[in-house]
Order: sequence, then structure tokens, then C-alpha cells
Amino acid sequence: MSVYAVYDTNVIVSALLSRNANAATVKVLDACLEKRQIIPVYNDDIIKEYREVLLRPKFHFPEPLVMAVIKKLIAIGVHSDAIHSDEHFVDPKDIVFYEVAISKDGAYLITGNRKHFPNTPIVVTPAEMVSLLQQMDVLGS
Repeated sequence: MSVYAVYDTNVIVSALLSRNANAATVKVLDACLEKRQIIPVYNDDIIKEYREVLLRPKFHFPEPLVMAVIKKLIAIGVHSDAIHSDEHFVDPKDIVFYEVAISKDGAYLITGNRKHFPNTPIVVTPAEMVSLLQQMDVLGS
């Protein structure tokens, strides 16, 4: 069983920076890239942001790693056009993540900045997603 989810960029950054294999961000990215238990949902704007943010010099991510992660997200993911939302957002750059998440029935939005998004059940932290996957017996312990 798998679930659909939009990954906020901060989750990917945190996962790639983490040295802790048990970190929730690492687990949810691994559940997508390696275990194929989370199917990423994206659009062109999201992919563009991933590329721009992950290639920032301050993170020191090797370009081949960044491009491999993005290529894999695209290959195993689902492209979906954003659905307009009238919700208010603190950061206008966050809107696209929410609007793409609501475009796919049953999809979640995984973010480390929950307060930046509407308070709805589809917006979850990485730890909450790990818990959901465990409840669905997708991820295991």
C-alpha cells in the first residue's frame, strides 16, 4: 500500500542534511525514494524550487546528488496541476505545495513548517507521516 504526498522543500533539505537514519525526515524521504511507499506529487513549480533550493551553496549538496534525487522524484511521482485555493498563506511561495496536494485525492502535504499552511488533516509533519505509515502498516517500526 502506498500514499500520495507533496514534499515541502524543507523536508528534503532536512533529510539530506541529517546524519540520523532514524530522523522522521529521513524516514519519509526513504519511504518515497527507496521503498516506494510514498508516491510524490509535484508540478513544474515545485521541481523548480527543489532544484533552486537544494543547489544553494550553503547546503553543500553535490549537484549530481541533487539531480539524482529530483530525477527519481519525477520518475516515481505523479505530475499534477495545482487547484486554486482561497486560503491565506504567510509565505506566498508555499501556496503551490498546498494547491498541488489538494489536486490529488487522498494526498498529504509533508512539511516541517506546519504553521505556514492551513490547519487541515492533509498537512502533516514528517513525524506525523511516519506515524500514519506505521498505522497503515506501510513503513513498519
